[in-house]
Amino acid sequence: MNVVLISTYELGHDPFGLASPKAWLKREGHAVRAVDLAVERLPEEEVRGAGMVAFYLPMHTATRLAIPVIERVKRLNPGARLAAYGLYAPINADLLRTLGIEGIAGGEFEAALVRFARGEAIDTVSLDRLQFLVPDREVRAGKYATLRCGPEIRRVAYTEASRGCKHLCRHCPVVPVYNGRFRVVQPEVVLADIRQQVAAGAGHVTFGDPDFFNGPAHAMRVVAALHDEFPDVSYDATIKIEHLLKHRDLLGGLRDTGCAFLTSAVESVDDAILARLEKKHTRRDFFQAVELTRSAGLILQPTFIAFTPWTTIHGYRDLLRVIADLDLVENVASVQLVLRLLVTAGSRLRELPDLEVGSFDADRLVYPWKHRDPAVDRLAGRALRLVARLQQRNHSRGEIFREIAILAGMPLENFRLIPRAAVPYLDEPWYC
Repeated sequence: MNVVLISTYELGHDPFGLASPKAWLKREGHAVRAVDLAVERLPEEEVRGAGMVAFYLPMHTATRLAIPVIERVKRLNPGARLAAYGLYAPINADLLRTLGIEGIAGGEFEAALVRFARGEAIDTVSLDRLQFLVPDREVRAGKYATLRCGPEIRRVAYTEASRGCKHLCRHCPVVPVYNGRFRVVQPEVVLADIRQQVAAGAGHVTFGDPDFFNGPAHAMRVVAALHDEFPDVSYDATIKIEHLLKHRDLLGGLRDTGCAFLTSAVESVDDAILARLEKKHTRRDFFQAVELTRSAGLILQPTFIAFTPWTTIHGYRDLLRVIADLDLVENVASVQLVLRLLVTAGSRLRELPDLEVGSFDADRLVYPWKHRDPAVDRLAGRALRLVARLQQRNHSRGEIFREIAILAGMPLENFRLIPRAAVPYLDEPWYC
């Protein structure tokens, strides 16, 4: 059977969630085309000839972008069986079914897609321990995000050493699907996937695990093997503040194996907000993590949810002041200064008694909320538009930070913005 797998967006990376099920379906004898609409057009003739079309929905943005594509695919091929898979498929299952999606697969979705291709019905979140296959990647070299550090530019490979997460942060989309569990991808599969992307020209690897240190021994085995085989290839990974503190003895190992930077979802510097989100770290923990990573020779790139229903104008100014005082202005992507909390289907945020939301918005795929202080919402809207405008004009992070601080009414004389040495970053600005 002809199968088309479709992704709409995944942070400027070549999706593991296309390449992995492609390998599984090809092993079953199917002819599979994996399409990433972030970098290529929908192949209409191949869609017309497909018996099955499956949509990869790993993110909120990807899911919103997929909705009109689902409608387009139905027009092109009314007879194709349609499936959706990834984190946002099961939590939006009711809506997706109204759009014509027959099969839903979350968690470890590869085996479910194989069953769907055999004609079976699927409506499942599977956490089975899989023996993964080496992902079968399309040739899209040069179309994705690059690593930039000063004048140096490196092509970026993307892979996953694990899925799911051991933690239950209220706002995280992983939690409704994995509920505190995670699954590893066998090290030999991870290395084989990296190997094929390095052969295509990659000089840096992004590990897309929700938390690279859910299984620290597994993670360190992977990066040690990566460094042994490709000593000139750098990498980045995402690790919780909690894990940076708990596994501080491993930070030197990350540095020595070529870690270019670490991402950590700090989210807030307000302990009350952190408690609501159940992040399991505090403001002081964040400060300590900055010190530990710096001492180890690692670059920490924190991410934030700048605007929540509990954010105040004073609290937002405090966030900016902390970023400046810790000399992290160049480490923080500008969009992180304007992100707004998303309350998605299945979110544990709805358990909070002091969170008031409206009815589910099927167009935006969220439960909308308004801040009790309209001034906070006005600031959020103005800051978002400011960042979008200045990024289009190629302003630096420092320049954008300064303009946001002015917009927020910050007395700039109270802190200094010191130009720092170039900080490595991926030139894909969004993170949600």
